Amino acid sequence: MIENPEYRDQLAEYLSAYGIACDEQACVLMLRHLDLVVAKNEVMNLTRIVDPEDALVRHVVDSLLLLPMTTSLGVSSEGRFLDVGTGAGFPGIPLALATGMRGKLIDSVGKKVNAVSEFLDELGLAGRVTAQAVRAEELARKEPSTYDMVTARAVAELGVLVEYATPLLMMGGALVVSKANISDEEMSRGVATGKIVGMELVSRETYELPHNTGHREIIAFKRTRKSRIKLPRQTGAAKHKPLA
Repeated sequence: MIENPEYRDQLAEYLSAYGIACDEQACVLMLRHLDLVVAKNEVMNLTRIVDPEDALVRHVVDSLLLLPMTTSLGVSSEGRFLDVGTGAGFPGIPLALATGMRGKLIDSVGKKVNAVSEFLDELGLAGRVTAQAVRAEELARKEPSTYDMVTARAVAELGVLVEYATPLLMMGGALVVSKANISDEEMSRGVATGKIVGMELVSRETYELPHNTGHREIIAFKRTRKSRIKLPRQTGAAKHKPLA
């Protein structure tokens, strides 16, 4: 079981190395989440990372690397966030546990969303965090300018994520993205897309995961002005007909 004092101490040590503070009870629940994911993975494909040490780093620590960026951007714990392409609930569930924010976790795969809903119930989060099977463009039509922050980890190209996030964010809201290895070309397309839709690149931080298990770049855009085009576009357009 991942939910034991040994892994709790290990998680605290990892986070301390990045200057990330985490309440003990929140850390306990993050480990409980990992146990739930590993158990559910026996009956459905949620993740290929199930080794306890590997999962601790590449799921929980990796998710919480977004936390310093949200703090520096001034995203309030009273705010509301949206996690796009949440999969097994990463980074959405760890961020919700660490910040106390209200949020919504979305994924296009219904089975994954059903599993995440079960996790939210088990973790006592169902009162302030929900999960929904919906595409970002569809949600933007129903909930425009609703969120203070949109997060995404290993979901799509940066320019696509910038377009997805824009109509969902309040003016002044932020998109915070985790990328493993981003090319100069992808970065340039993301910035160019931002100029079209009213999003400004405001920060880019680089991290190395423990034990040389991966390189991460945490990239943030802020919605600073109205889009030059009507958003959201037709579902699928951002991916198949990128703006830049």
